[in-house]
Amino acid sequence: MDLIDALRSTGSVREFTDQPVDDSVLARILDTARFAPSGANAQAWRLVVVKDPETRGRLRELYRQPWVEYLALTAAGLRPWAPVNDPADETSALAAGTGQAEQAASSGLAAHLDKVPALLALFADLSQLAAVDRDLDRYSLAGGASVYPFAWSILLAARAEGIGGVLTTMLIREEDEVKRLLGAEEPLALAAVIALGHPVRQVRRLTRAPVESFTTVDRLDGAPFLAANSD
Repeated sequence: MDLIDALRSTGSVREFTDQPVDDSVLARILDTARFAPSGANAQAWRLVVVKDPETRGRLRELYRQPWVEYLALTAAGLRPWAPVNDPADETSALAAGTGQAEQAASSGLAAHLDKVPALLALFADLSQLAAVDRDLDRYSLAGGASVYPFAWSILLAARAEGIGGVLTTMLIREEDEVKRLLGAEEPLALAAVIALGHPVRQVRRLTRAPVESFTTVDRLDGAPFLAANSD
């Protein structure tokens, strides 16, 4: 697959056929993804391919409550767990909307996480992350730059194999239990769970905001950077 086509058509896929993802295919995906950029080439990731049905079932159970909360917060007009949210607003939203969200969470990926053809748990080794913003008085972002490109490379490499997938961070809300379940010890931190499989429907074209809507010249309040031939 052409690289540009892959970049413009690799969307989140949450519905999969019953066709399994062969270990040989998954091995090729990971063999390609390992070349993702990594700070100091530390390759500060550890990956667990979760196959055991009981473990998968427990991960599905753990996934449900954060997903219910996500739906309730979204329904209240909040970006779930945004660092700038007022905790009181989140508490009120959860108290008012959890019941309805429970019903909505009874379908989709949350209900079938244990049945996805390939389930991967991605951990970051905190001892290997150069989190240059660690000491700033705000939410820290920089450390993820050494791990999430690997996750994205998994999805791109999967796309080249005709496999779709989705990266979810929902289980981080239950990190302690996930780590216990998968035998992950300090200094490992759960970065994401990735579900892969043969898509029921393959995304052909994604919709995104145009370049000039988020890019300016010289300053954030500068003139929009006008990109030619963008769509």
